[in-house]
Amino acid sequence: MTTFVEGPRTAEFLISEAEHFRSRDVGTIDATGGALEAGTVLGKVALGAATAAAKGGNTGNATISAVTRGPGAKVGVYSVDFTAATKFDVTDPDGFRIKSGTTGVAYADDLGFTITAGATPMVAGDGFNITVAAGSNKFKRHDPAAVDGSQVEAAILFEAIGAVEDERTVISRAAAVKSSKLIYAAGADDAQKAKTKAALDARGIVVR
Repeated sequence: MTTFVEGPRTAEFLISEAEHFRSRDVGTIDATGGALEAGTVLGKVALGAATAAAKGGNTGNATISAVTRGPGAKVGVYSVDFTAATKFDVTDPDGFRIKSGTTGVAYADDLGFTITAGATPMVAGDGFNITVAAGSNKFKRHDPAAVDGSQVEAAILFEAIGAVEDERTVISRAAAVKSSKLIYAAGADDAQKAKTKAALDARGIVVR
């Protein structure tokens, strides 16, 4: 006799939600990497590519490598400002100065890059602007190792979706859900599940 296995039902993970469907949003789900079941924890692709350009009026001709995004990257313009020939400060899009750096040494913080000195030394006031573009804001399965924004828990998939990109309902706030019915990030251990529960709780989604 053939045995059929039933997957998670629509909203089976949901204990309660706010009235008038206030807990729900509709978003584009990128499931092209594989079908997703109801109850899958989602992240949102909030960040796009990071590109660098020398500031106008530079005296020196240092160059900067391709820029990578770190987990804490923000959308907007980062300012790299030299304080001496080989030293620079980095200010994030919100105006906060983050880690300082040195030419010839790989820089790693919100962003990653290496600045290489040129034939003409940089002087104080020279620099680069690094622009981090906004992402697609599509939802995808939460991935703690990602750097496109989907490393941050953003919502829970209300209904299953095949291996396609399409609109679906998600639970993004003001709800209580069953931990046993959630589908966490691939390979998530107890510590990662605890982090996810805390992150969802901060969004007003209580995991029980």
